[in-house]
Amino acid sequence: MPGFMTPDQLAARTARALDAAVAAGRALGLAVTEAAVLHDVFSVVVHLAPSPVVVRVPAVLPPSTDPDAQAAQQQRELDLVSRLAEQGVPVVPPSPLVPREPVRRDGFSMTFWQFVEEDRSAEPDYVHNSGLVAGLHAALRTYPGELPFLSADEPRFTTESLAALRARPDLIEPTDLDRARREWEILEPVVRSRAAFEAAFPGVGLQPIHGDAPAVNVLATANGELYSDFELVALGPVEWDLAGLWPECEAAYDSAARRHGLRGLDERALRFVNAVGMSRTVACLALAPQLPMLVEAVKPSIERWRTMPFAGGLDLDPGGAYGGGRKPSVTKEEM
Repeated sequence: MPGFMTPDQLAARTARALDAAVAAGRALGLAVTEAAVLHDVFSVVVHLAPSPVVVRVPAVLPPSTDPDAQAAQQQRELDLVSRLAEQGVPVVPPSPLVPREPVRRDGFSMTFWQFVEEDRSAEPDYVHNSGLVAGLHAALRTYPGELPFLSADEPRFTTESLAALRARPDLIEPTDLDRARREWEILEPVVRSRAAFEAAFPGVGLQPIHGDAPAVNVLATANGELYSDFELVALGPVEWDLAGLWPECEAAYDSAARRHGLRGLDERALRFVNAVGMSRTVACLALAPQLPMLVEAVKPSIERWRTMPFAGGLDLDPGGAYGGGRKPSVTKEEM
């Protein structure tokens, strides 16, 4: 059974990512003499000082990550954010000092962004930020590029990770894993198929979405608030971008959506995206050997999930209109 990376191994991975970012930046003609790591969780984020450029280097990845697919997703992010910036939407834009494309260096695929000074004294206000997300959705509606349906969920990752967790009783209780696998058997066909989703949620339209909790990824700066981290941009329901937040956030979004002429949140779609998000949260435990902090980080979410209705309390039959599969049995305690 693979163990957890040690502090020394984690530090070495960060150093490799930092070195790769510096080497890639210099190869592109940037002056880099005081590079510094700004963040280090799933990605190592490096400021190539004194150049006003930040490099995001994904470092914690599923074993099945395909380099070509990763680069394609990164290019979609760069293209979409560039379009938003051109329209005057407040985003952290790609760096204008290098080509607008991902760079592969020393086993890492990275993207280059304009450096902005973050106001670290500002306390996150997720209710306020949820209202901002409606404005972002209004801007995203006009994006003409092609985006894959709900790729933000990375369903292959969830499927493979839940299978891998069978061999890791040290990471998850068997009863929790059993529930997660049975829920995912119901949810996965709807996540993987646009036609299945539209049949299950008639009237819930699809549009370009941020994909990764935009209310959490609003960057406070001296010049105002900026949307950031669009690395999971996809086509999906707007509810996806509100998953995991609380009723006050949903109300703030609905109020702002009305001002922008957008529809409000659909209650069934919210239950669906919250259930899918919990499947993904459980699946993330498979990455804990690469990122040991995940074990403690996801505990509160899993404890809350145990109190939630099975599969969001939704009646989705993967063996019927929404694709092949067997509908798992559900106990009275899970209803």
